[in-house]
Amino acid sequence: MSGTLNTNAAIFWPGTPLGWEGIVTVDGIAYEYLGAGSTALPKLANLRPAKPLTVTYDSQYSNFTFAAGPVQITASFLSSVLPKDLCRTSIPLSYLSTSIQSTDDADHDIQFYSDINAAWTAYENNVTIQWDLYHGPNIINGSSNAASTPTSTYSWFLYLQQAYEFAEEMDVALWGNFTYSSSPLEAKNFSFQSGFSVDLRYRYVLQQSLQNVVDAEYRPFATREPAFAYVHDFGSVSSASVRYTIGSVQQPVVRYLTSRGAVPLQPWWSQCYGDIHQMIDFHFNDFDQTGVLAAQFESQLKADVDSYYSENMAIGYSNNSPNTPPVLANSTQGYNGTDQYGNEYIFASGNGYGFLDPSNFSGIAIPDVQEAEAYYSIVALSTRQIMAAYTLAIPPSSGGPNSSSNATEPLMFQKEISSNGNVNTVDVIYPAMPFFLYANPDLLRYTMEPLYQYQEGGFYPNEYSMHDLGTHYPNATGHVEGDDEYMPVEESGNMILMSYAYYRYRSLPSSIFSPLTLLLSFTNDSHHLRIHYPKLRQFASYLIQFSLTPGQQLSTDDFAGRLVNQTNLAIKGIVGIAAMSEIARIVDDPASAANYSSTASSFYAQWESYAIDPAGTHTLLAYQWRSSYSLLYNIYPALLLNLAVIPPALYDMQSAFYPSVSQIFGVPLDNRHSYTKSDESLWTAATCRPETRRLFVNGLASWLNVTSTDKPFTDLLETLGEGGYPVSPDPVTFIARPVAGGHFSLLALAKSRAVRRMMG
Repeated sequence: MSGTLNTNAAIFWPGTPLGWEGIVTVDGIAYEYLGAGSTALPKLANLRPAKPLTVTYDSQYSNFTFAAGPVQITASFLSSVLPKDLCRTSIPLSYLSTSIQSTDDADHDIQFYSDINAAWTAYENNVTIQWDLYHGPNIINGSSNAASTPTSTYSWFLYLQQAYEFAEEMDVALWGNFTYSSSPLEAKNFSFQSGFSVDLRYRYVLQQSLQNVVDAEYRPFATREPAFAYVHDFGSVSSASVRYTIGSVQQPVVRYLTSRGAVPLQPWWSQCYGDIHQMIDFHFNDFDQTGVLAAQFESQLKADVDSYYSENMAIGYSNNSPNTPPVLANSTQGYNGTDQYGNEYIFASGNGYGFLDPSNFSGIAIPDVQEAEAYYSIVALSTRQIMAAYTLAIPPSSGGPNSSSNATEPLMFQKEISSNGNVNTVDVIYPAMPFFLYANPDLLRYTMEPLYQYQEGGFYPNEYSMHDLGTHYPNATGHVEGDDEYMPVEESGNMILMSYAYYRYRSLPSSIFSPLTLLLSFTNDSHHLRIHYPKLRQFASYLIQFSLTPGQQLSTDDFAGRLVNQTNLAIKGIVGIAAMSEIARIVDDPASAANYSSTASSFYAQWESYAIDPAGTHTLLAYQWRSSYSLLYNIYPALLLNLAVIPPALYDMQSAFYPSVSQIFGVPLDNRHSYTKSDESLWTAATCRPETRRLFVNGLASWLNVTSTDKPFTDLLETLGEGGYPVSPDPVTFIARPVAGGHFSLLALAKSRAVRRMMG
């Protein structure tokens, strides 16, 4: 989205406008740094926009700096990702920390203002919203004096007058509370007020204070827009900071089908901290410690990316660049250049081919971009998006006869953000798997556990794996009639591969390049495989029957439509059977292990005859469709899990082929369209030699800088033009989906390889 933090209003991830305002007053001049609420005010001589200076982000923070007369404002948004800290991970709140620093070494008179509006609570602007202000656990009605103790936490609670438990409208929860909290901290004076947004902001700009009044007129957010504000007055200082926490809190959080019927599940944080007031208070006062833990994750992420690239550099793309590059046909305004490795390239801005090797006109990585920096920019931006789609819940009192969960472990529920809202969609968990394998494999098990409980509890009638646990989050009530989306090879293969991946990655260290730690901590967990082995055998039997020739089944790329005998879908089933051989060996079933192994090998040999172009240059999109191609991303798990069913020659062949069909922002998903999937692109990149991998990574990182998309990180993008959302043959807009976990493919693979080196 074009614009800045203080020219655009906040939006909900689908693009719904919200109100979130931030103003800092310096020596009587009010500088707006957050939101666009000032546009509704009359022209005021002492109100002006702060001047944007810098924007930075990492895996935990988004940081914005502004010039405001003689001070610099820094607004830092922290949504911590702490995958091994289940209690903190379960808290549905984020921080905004706003600070000022004098730039002229002098003290200045400083006040901070911030408010949110009621649009955060409902999609429809004509439904009545109620609100309360709490000081700790105590409610404030009417007017009250604001406490001045630094540890006093104040919280605005916004909620629907008529709530609908376990319901959403346009992805907005219709039950629970939206909360906005702050505290006096070091301010000399602290005040609060709710009321008509224009009145609050106008009063603040003129008087730098609020009246400590709670508006008693409950109403919809389209009626005299209700806003809920805080003011911190620091007096004359050279530096100061304030803190706010914000979030939507549901309790109970999920409805889950068990043998006792559909039961409400409580959020995991309630087991850690108590009631909502205790949770908010803990989170608010945990800011410093959360920052320390967030910095540790971020530092480790950077170190792991640097370590990976120190061992896996891409030095060049061609061993034979001609002295005089030929002219690129069908292009205008082309030019030649030399990249940072001394290799020549051709580029023409008038076409969508990107940068080309002059020796054969195959695509090369965007030059003069360090791949390690490009990859870090992708995974750092992805991290918060991944975890935002998940909720941790306290399991019901009995999870069923084969449950591997207990009262000390949560169940984890995923919302399929933007595409359809399903609960725990298997083929959305699966592409996110690399993140969990890298960050904490237990999270993968917590997410699979509800799927196993449901199917092993006898609720699902089909012989293959279910597609999802419920049509719309947060109702994890499944499909007792077996009428979920039909992707049996896709989902059965996914469940087998994720279960085996969890086993292999269980208890591995955070650092993927620490040999001693790897040796000391390599203790796999076979219990999970043993208790679910009967169900896994059932899935494997289906794969043996249908994976080699899956017919017209859908794959995870269902938006692209049906296609008979998709090459990439078939290889998933074959790799899944190979993984089942390893599972059978682990649970002491050697006869089945041998059968699965021989079946996978036999199927692979037949698959080659159907799937590879007769010229031996690449695999086809569908069996024997010679003019076709696709990203063969489903061979990545074979590499990840050290399954020998895929020979090295296949990886090499595909790696050599992809540059011949690349575009400026990567390689299209298949020959039918010009769009690609970012997660599947990076799964594919992990299977390629370094030069081709760099083509994928740098293309996606470059897209981040220039794309015309205006919402959170999409995983479905055009490889041509401005890199927008696909519009042909039908518009498809994927936003903020957790499949961004697939971007961690390189780090998950590095972890696997490090283990193999240590274990011999």
